[in-house]
Amino acid sequence: MSNERLMTVLIQPHVSEKAATLAEKANQYVFRVRSDASKDEVKKAVELMFEVKVDGVNLLNKPGKTRRFRNVTGKRNGFKKAYVKLQAGQTIDFTGGSAR
Repeated sequence: MSNERLMTVLIQPHVSEKAATLAEKANQYVFRVRSDASKDEVKKAVELMFEVKVDGVNLLNKPGKTRRFRNVTGKRNGFKKAYVKLQAGQTIDFTGGSAR
């Protein structure tokens, strides 16, 4: 795997109430990833980008929902999520700001 490929595996952090709870209590972080990403690629991408040690990765395919507006039906896009568990003592700071 090339570094260019690893830099494109992670799309964005998935921000939700459940993700915040997991980050605080279980040292797990949730990311939206490419639909063709594997566990090994996600692990290497997180270790490369955030300089942390990953303990495990779980992947989840979230299918798109069918929605309706008046008489027009449509479908939202699905996506893939990765739950990344870090080793003890490791954290990821998404804000990027310095603590004062």
